[in-house]
Amino acid sequence: MDVGVTHEGKRSVYQFSEPVLISKVLEKMDIPPSTVLTVVEQKIVPHTSTITGDLEIELIIVSSGG
Repeated sequence: MDVGVTHEGKRSVYQFSEPVLISKVLEKMDIPPSTVLTVVEQKIVPHTSTITGDLEIELIIVSSGG
């Protein structure tokens, strides 16, 4: 399955052969889950959600450096 991820204006596509947690996608991207909200179809979804098919995800940054 293809998981498209838009983050900081860039879109990347990741392929997975079996269901995967959103948190694992973030891990693969080296993005700490605490720094982003995950949006699917204009709704915020938990990082514990399982992706079971092709999906588009948008990541919104919720933290900044200090």
